[in-house]
Amino acid sequence: MDLSALPREVKASFGLRLYELQISKTPRDMKPLRQFGGGVYELRERLGGNAYRVAYVLNLMNAIYVLHAFTKKSKSGIGLPKRDADLIADRLRRARELDAEH
Repeated sequence: MDLSALPREVKASFGLRLYELQISKTPRDMKPLRQFGGGVYELRERLGGNAYRVAYVLNLMNAIYVLHAFTKKSKSGIGLPKRDADLIADRLRRARELDAEH
């Protein structure tokens, strides 16, 4: 899902918290995604019974890379759905490559 496709209220909340990261503030509800190694986090938001997530990587040199925005629909508990986890892993690999090029 594209970040811009999220509901307006969710997009505004995530946008503010991503801005806080850019100015070295710690946003509320920031959770490490340890399965991807250090530096990968998610922001969480709830609206109208839906759970929204944005995964990003902080520990690269040149930028904060937003890896994935999605609506969490897992029926199996708190873990990330495999499809979303795989997409985050692929984009993290690419973000590391892009960051190393600059």
